Amino acid sequence: MSTQVYLAQARASLNSQDCMALYDKWAATYNDEVGDDAQDYVAPVLVAQVALKSSNNPARSVILDAGCGTGLVGQALATGGVKAIDGLDLSNPMLTVAKKTGAYRNLAQADLTRRIEKGDDTYDIVTCVGTFTAGHVGPDPALRELVRVTKRNGIVIATILEEIWASGGFKSEVEKLKRENLVTVVSDELIDYVKGHGDKAVLVVLEKVDRAWTT
Repeated sequence: MSTQVYLAQARASLNSQDCMALYDKWAATYNDEVGDDAQDYVAPVLVAQVALKSSNNPARSVILDAGCGTGLVGQALATGGVKAIDGLDLSNPMLTVAKKTGAYRNLAQADLTRRIEKGDDTYDIVTCVGTFTAGHVGPDPALRELVRVTKRNGIVIATILEEIWASGGFKSEVEKLKRENLVTVVSDELIDYVKGHGDKAVLVVLEKVDRAWTT
């Protein structure tokens, strides 16, 4: 099956089970296909660069890679000197590939449409790339959960496919989190995503406000 077909099917997924089944099948060839010149999936490296710049000491930062897939973000973070990276993903075959990178401290299966089984204020930085796209994970409760597990004054860095940024409710959810004084919006800029397809995504950087978290 071609990358274009896999991408089309992934973005047309109606539920998490369909999405998981698709990525389970794609896991073995995913890195080779999205990394070739025709696809040029640049978002993982771009997000890792932002994460590294956001850290005063990457070697001491504890990072959660939510929706880690095969570990593209984790590899880029590890190359930049990060030692403690945890990864979550819905697909066990994807996690198997991620484990082989050696970049992750811990890996676990998780459905990001539900509460994350991590404590409040756990991570210095949370990254989420390729998960907020059509047919995948919606904004609520996922964005709020990413903020919850981030330490006070920590950073959440996420990509949201341009075509669903407003229509999918992500823009309004970010604005809601800001109104509730849970985050400040550091930036929300349009970046290349799957460059070979001409896909763009909004790269959102949120800083968690330094106050007690209530659920």
